[in-house]
Amino acid sequence: MLYKTYNGRTLIGLIEPITILGANGGKRTILAKIDTGASKSSIDSNLTRQLGLDNVLKSRIIKSAHGNKLRPIIEAEAHLARKEFRAEFTVADRSHMTYQVLVGVNILKHGFIIDPLKGVL
Repeated sequence: MLYKTYNGRTLIGLIEPITILGANGGKRTILAKIDTGASKSSIDSNLTRQLGLDNVLKSRIIKSAHGNKLRPIIEAEAHLARKEFRAEFTVADRSHMTYQVLVGVNILKHGFIIDPLKGVL
């Protein structure tokens, strides 16, 4: 997939493929929802188990549309739009949601610009 860059920042859309590398050597590439209103990225608890990402760094109270909840936070290596980085993710049951991963500002600050008109593929 071709990604344009502007002043060193990569242009992405609202839905993008992201690859999460697991502690067990596995990896998964899935579509993620880009959310500039979320300060922290989030990952589905089932996906973390599949990838062996069970090393909880800390827990934090997270405010969402569903109320305040104490969530564990893990760290994982991720690849988004040809950029590689380590990032923290809150772990939540996202099985009822369309996307297993939500990309928040903590990842977007690694040099991304969001264009809501940019298509997925």
